[in-house]
Amino acid sequence: MTHEVDVCVVGAGPVGGALACVLAGAGVSVAVIDRAALPPMEHPDFDGRAYAIAAGSRRVLEQAGLWDRLPFPPGPIRDIRVTDGKLGRPASRLFLHFDVREAGGSDAEDEAFGWMVEARSLRMALNARLAALPGLAVHAPAEARVEREAEGAVVQIAGGARFRARLVVAAEGRRSALREAAGIRVTHLPYGQTGIVCAIGHERPHHETALEHFLPAGPFAQLPMAPTDGAAHVSAIVWTERTAQAARILALDDASFTRELARRLGDHLGAVRLLGRRWSYPLAAMLVHRYTAPRLAVIGDAAHGVHPIAGQGLNLGFLDVGVLGALVIEAVRDGADPGSPALLARYQAARRPANLLMLAATDGLDRLFSTDNPVLRLARDIGIAGVHRIGPLKRLFMRQAMGI
Repeated sequence: MTHEVDVCVVGAGPVGGALACVLAGAGVSVAVIDRAALPPMEHPDFDGRAYAIAAGSRRVLEQAGLWDRLPFPPGPIRDIRVTDGKLGRPASRLFLHFDVREAGGSDAEDEAFGWMVEARSLRMALNARLAALPGLAVHAPAEARVEREAEGAVVQIAGGARFRARLVVAAEGRRSALREAAGIRVTHLPYGQTGIVCAIGHERPHHETALEHFLPAGPFAQLPMAPTDGAAHVSAIVWTERTAQAARILALDDASFTRELARRLGDHLGAVRLLGRRWSYPLAAMLVHRYTAPRLAVIGDAAHGVHPIAGQGLNLGFLDVGVLGALVIEAVRDGADPGSPALLARYQAARRPANLLMLAATDGLDRLFSTDNPVLRLARDIGIAGVHRIGPLKRLFMRQAMGI
């Protein structure tokens, strides 16, 4: 038997899963397929990251029915402090401080630039919501073969169900097999850097303030988290290092690793201690030349990859969800084709330029700040101080960071 669905989403990660929830919640029939089993992703050791969810992304998660299902409270970011420095020396006296009360936002943003959400917390909310929605079929773990045709796509699950969908969405991440099969070209921009991710407990409160400290090897970010059972004051660390140096740091024992971390963090939070494991990821940008093919839309990490310097990678994926979800819901309600060339063209026109702009901005920031050239350092310090003092420009940066 062949089952008819409006949309088949391949990839049940945060972006693919959120899209499935948005669509099914609006009455669109959806099948979700993922190669991996979903429950093990809830284990604390599966993914130690924490996501900085911008205000615009929060709206998407609310629409998907996920925000209120988060089992662990998100930690708001109400202030952001940007500094420039050199390891072992004091930071420049020129800095940039963002206060959410200066952003000119509305009450809908709850006066926060964003919220820190544990990857595990979002996974638990996703699993619960995917299981509860009518009209949504989840197949995981499962392997699928997709054949796209002019009038739709046929999706055959190995040893299982067969679907006919009017639209297939590739949400399987940077190594998307569907994107590759569609012949969509990709350009990779390696940075020669590694991202180190961990959580710390600290002696003093963070006052819901995020720190972005630019060092010659790459940015070092401390992001405020909500308290946990094991610590009253908790922060997430996203630490960029040149790959060779990162390998040496990751090989250190916990005490030595924590000392290296504290050298970069400074003493404003008092004594720090490592909470749980450390994770590391190679850093590279990725430019996808097209976001669509016949009966196919590419979203999230399958469609774009940016440097984590501004914490916008996952937020771009959720904005993809917001646009594509709205287009598909409108089409299904009007009795139109949710996989038509016109709809796919509107999706690409809405998202690809914005994502390209973010790629260019983050790439430029990393190249500008990941150097100790004294001329460039003076220029960027003056730029940081200038933005801090120009109110309208500062508000523009803040609202962009919030995704509003």
